[in-house]
Amino acid sequence: MIASCAAFATVGVPALAAAAGEDPQRAPGDPMRVTLNVNGTSQDLSLDVRVTVLDALREHLHLTGTKKGCDQGQCGACTVLIGGQRVLSCLTLAAAAQGKPIDTIEGLAGASGTLHPMQQAFIDQDGFQCGYCTPGQIMSAIACVREGHATTDADIQEYMSGNLCRCAAYPNIVAAIKQARELMHG
Repeated sequence: MIASCAAFATVGVPALAAAAGEDPQRAPGDPMRVTLNVNGTSQDLSLDVRVTVLDALREHLHLTGTKKGCDQGQCGACTVLIGGQRVLSCLTLAAAAQGKPIDTIEGLAGASGTLHPMQQAFIDQDGFQCGYCTPGQIMSAIACVREGHATTDADIQEYMSGNLCRCAAYPNIVAAIKQARELMHG
């Protein structure tokens, strides 16, 4: 297994750079130009090809709403929407997200400060306790409703199972999704 990972690393980096229109002979640590469309704003960055969307958001764009939980794709705290699909940003390379809209928790509220229906529902239903998982829960919940997977409690529980809450606010999260579902389908 280790040999195949090493093979991917040596083949994958040049292939990714070439796909991004960059010099495929670049050394792995050399930065490349990456343009990310985050919350409707184009962001030009110079990044190592190995930088994840999560690290680009937090360390380079200073958008710290998306949380780094396990950094292994197990907890869902880093969930963002890329091209309208929920994605674990800790497992997604920033270079692979070029050309796709990235929506984060910071981009949900309207210009007037009006909360997204899911944000308001989490408040109304006390869908968070410590709040650490809440941004990922909200982003995943929005996708769950948009995907049509929020019709029953069992569906919500199944399709939200990739987002962990250490405080066990799950019943309140389900209630919040049901509340927001009605407003989102409008």
